[in-house]
Amino acid sequence: MAESNALPLVLLAEQFAKLPGIGMKSAQRLAYHVMSMSDNEAQAFADAILHAHKTVHTCKTCQNLTDKVICPICSDTGRDHSIICVVETPKDVTAFERTKEYKGVYHVLHGLISPIDGITPDKLKIKELLSRINNSEVSEVIMATNPTVEGEATAMYISKLLKPLDIKVTRLAFGIPIGGSLEYADEITLFKALENRNEI
Repeated sequence: MAESNALPLVLLAEQFAKLPGIGMKSAQRLAYHVMSMSDNEAQAFADAILHAHKTVHTCKTCQNLTDKVICPICSDTGRDHSIICVVETPKDVTAFERTKEYKGVYHVLHGLISPIDGITPDKLKIKELLSRINNSEVSEVIMATNPTVEGEATAMYISKLLKPLDIKVTRLAFGIPIGGSLEYADEITLFKALENRNEI
């Protein structure tokens, strides 16, 4: 932002620029938009951020984001709790739920194994997955990580841990492009990938 701008406005734009997918030009537009809000609108915006930050946490069971102890999906008795779909982020749960076809439950890893970035298996929610499987009647685990090097490595690592437990481990069939992101896949592609999953 130009040096002629007020420092608080520059600092606000810098905060917006820290968000994923927001470049400095977009950050500047957002900062100017915030400045055009009324005091009440700006306060409501700030309150919504703080409220979400304080009240949203991970589900005790699946590690998805929720404001309850157990999220609505895990507490839904109509879902098939014997099938767990393992995903990288909470956004991936939202993507699958848009298909309205998957009736099992989820487990969110909150990342992928990537030694080059310092992300080792112990930094993911893998032990929570294993604990959950040991304490329930799970018949299948679907590895629904993105089709990237890190996604494949994570899927293979977890499948090796699960094989001795005599649980069917499947991988999404890829109508999803290599290097693509589940978050941006359309509902039909996601459903077909889920329907045509393969055992690994």
